[in-house]
Amino acid sequence: MSEFFARFSHLVSHLSGRPATFVIAVLLVVGWAVTGPLFGFSETWQLVINTATTIITFLMVFVLQNTQERDGEAVQAKLDELIYAVKGADNRFVQAERLADEELHALRESLLQQCELANDEIERRGGAHKHRHHEQAT
Repeated sequence: MSEFFARFSHLVSHLSGRPATFVIAVLLVVGWAVTGPLFGFSETWQLVINTATTIITFLMVFVLQNTQERDGEAVQAKLDELIYAVKGADNRFVQAERLADEELHALRESLLQQCELANDEIERRGGAHKHRHHEQAT
């Protein structure tokens, strides 16, 4: 059942993002609107579009959430592989998405501090390079 739903949700997600699907949806809404005078803009006529859009939206939430969840897990697996593959990479970042909020915040702060130190070092080296280049030119 799980494999069927995964394949089904992937197909629905793929098809729902197509321009042709959007055109079909617009045509259905236009067709519904055009039939308004035929049904005297009755409550039943209004209920048809309200019910249809509610049901479609409700079901699409589950289908698209499944697709998004799988895509997110695939991206995380790829990122984890890159972290493992890069020599000197900080393995604390592997599966960081599973950390508690406080742990994730602390890990992010640690990374920001490392980036700041690296930027300072780059500026220091760049400043020294500019200074040497200026001395050579004079």
